[in-house]
Formats: sequence, structure tokens, C-alpha cells
Amino acid sequence: MVVATDNYPSSNARRIPPTNISPNTILELEKGDPVVFEKYWKKRSEECSVVIRGWELMSYLGDAKNDVCWYMLPEVERGIRRLHHVVGNAVTHDAHIVVGTGATQLFQAAVFALSPPHSSKPINVLAAAPYYSEYQDEISILRSGLYQWGGDAASYEKNEPYIEVITSPNNPDGTIRGPVVKSEAKGKLVYDLAYYWPQYTPITHQADHDLMLFTFSKCTGHAGSRFGWAVVKDIEVARKMTRYVQMSSIGVSKESQTRVAKIIGVVCDGYQNFGSMESELYFEYSKRLLRERWGKLWAVIDESKLFSVARYPMAFCNFTNESSEPSPGFIWLKCEEGIEDCESYLLGKLKIRARGGKRFGVDSKYARISLIGTDGDFNEFLKRISNA
Repeated sequence: MVVATDNYPSSNARRIPPTNISPNTILELEKGDPVVFEKYWKKRSEECSVVIRGWELMSYLGDAKNDVCWYMLPEVERGIRRLHHVVGNAVTHDAHIVVGTGATQLFQAAVFALSPPHSSKPINVLAAAPYYSEYQDEISILRSGLYQWGGDAASYEKNEPYIEVITSPNNPDGTIRGPVVKSEAKGKLVYDLAYYWPQYTPITHQADHDLMLFTFSKCTGHAGSRFGWAVVKDIEVARKMTRYVQMSSIGVSKESQTRVAKIIGVVCDGYQNFGSMESELYFEYSKRLLRERWGKLWAVIDESKLFSVARYPMAFCNFTNESSEPSPGFIWLKCEEGIEDCESYLLGKLKIRARGGKRFGVDSKYARISLIGTDGDFNEFLKRISNA
């Protein structure tokens, strides 16, 4: 990555607030549970609350007029399209919306829909290393005859059809990506844009791809609602994805959909001046919070001889109308000075549970650490690595 500077908050950047976490407690920073945004939603509690009566939402059917995603509530589809219009991160015009139980289910639905139905062998599913650590397991666990894990997209040379998954910004390292497969074979692309929101990265363009995946958990932090959506141009691919969701879970919980529609409405109303202005707008709040955490992290990392983190290039954000560095939800940490297994070192020496580089298809000198947990966990993490 290009080394760049940014106006990260510097006040108190070198001060690490005290925590009440015992030094012997293992810090669980291996998973990306986005509770960092909880305080914001507590402030907006009344606006975001929903009441569901006992007789409501009992039917499987969401919208009898929707001939693609029949279990989706109409207000959810309207909210999703409105949100992308407000943020400007994706084109939804002339595309179909398919909702699922998180992006995990939709990823499976996507590779199912894109796989040749009558092929004599499974199609290879690829992603460039470091790739999201769960892709391989999600592909392999079903032992499907339609698709199989094909490994690192950058080294794929087979003259066979493939599906390439492009995660941008990437999980774990936060980089912006495009296709990398150099094979002359015909390939299909899935764009996982879970982190293409203003708090994580500058919104430089409206993504306009054939199949794009998004998740509510990383957009607003509501991971427990288990809700994601796909923006799909080809109606037959969208219908096949809906079929997969139908066969695996018979749709998506209407309780979740109702909550999603309400919260998206609150976010969009704030930017379109329909809601209360007493509180800081959501993306401004979440971006400021992550920038503050990255500022504190850089203050520690810059003085460390044991650890390093690559800097990110600045870019102009069309949503915020300013230039800034990305503020990813994960720290892609590299261990230096002869530490060969970063995951083991962090756990054994510092009692920090991270996810090692091998899970992402790269060297074990790397480890992914969540930046989107509680304040206490983050501050304790800073204290431990600064004292290492």
C-alpha cells in the first residue's frame, strides 16, 4: 500500500484509557462482532423501535406482486434502494433485490445460481489471497457437486470456467480490489461489498456490477438481525438465488425485515432532513469513531518494533465530500523481529485471540484483529501491544 498521511484525531492519541479487564483475561478479537456502534443506536432508541402485534407477519408471503423475491416485504426493497441512493455506493436501477439471512446465505445462493447446472465437474470458486477466511469453508461444507473451492484467484491458470469472488474493501486487509484471474477461461464475478460504506472507506464511485452482496451487520452494526441483500442484474440469476434461499430457509424472518426497514428509514431520513437532528448522523458518527480508533492505533504501532500495519492511500469520498484514508473494521497486523506465527505469539504472550494469516491463504506472520468490538476490549488491546 501507498504510505499516506491523514488528519486523524491526535488529541489524547497516545493516552490509553484504563480498563477493568484483568491482564490474565483472553481478549476475544478473532471475530468481527460490530458492537462498536451500539451507543449510537441507544441514543436513537425511540426512533428505531418497532412494535409487532401477535397476529401480524404470520404469512410466508412478503409481496404477492414481486415475481422474483416473493418473501421480501415491499418496504424493505424500497428502503434498500433508497439507502444506496442516499450513500451513492451502488447502482440499483434496473436491478433486482434478493434478501437473505445475512451475506453468508446470499454468498451460497450466488455461487449456486452461477454454477452450470449440467456440468460434468464442479466449477471452481476463487478469491485472491488474503481472502475472507470463511469462503473456503462455506464452499466446502456442503460438498456440492456444482461448485468447489479453487483457491487463490491470482494463481489460477486452469483453462476451465470459474467464479471469482471480489471482496472490496477486502476482508482482512481493507484494500480496494478488482478481478485478478488471468485465465483465458470464461469466468463469472461476485462482488462482496460488505464494507463499502462511508465509515470504512471513501465512496469513490457507484458500484455497478452484475451481482453485488451487502450485509446489514456491517452497514449499521445490527449483526443479530441476520439480514443481507444482493443487487442482481440478471433476472434468472436473481430467481435462482431466491430459490436457494427458499429451499434452505423458506425466506427471511419478517421480524428482521421490519427492523431493517425501520432503521434504514431512520438513517436515510436524517440525510434527507425528514428526521430529528438532535443526534449526529449515523455515517458521520461511525466514521468519526473508527477514525479515532485508527488514530490511537497508529500512535502505538508507529512506536512498536514487534508489529506493523500497512498504511492506506487517501481518496476523495463522494459521500462526505472530503479526502481521507480508509478506516477498516479489522487490523491486518504483521509480526516482525523473527516472530513467525503471529496468531500464536499474540495468544501465548499477550493473551489476544486473533485469526492467523493461514486462514486467509497467506503467511502466518499476519493476523487479523477486530477493531469493531467494545471500547474496553480495544483499549486493553492497545495497552497490551504497547507494552509488548
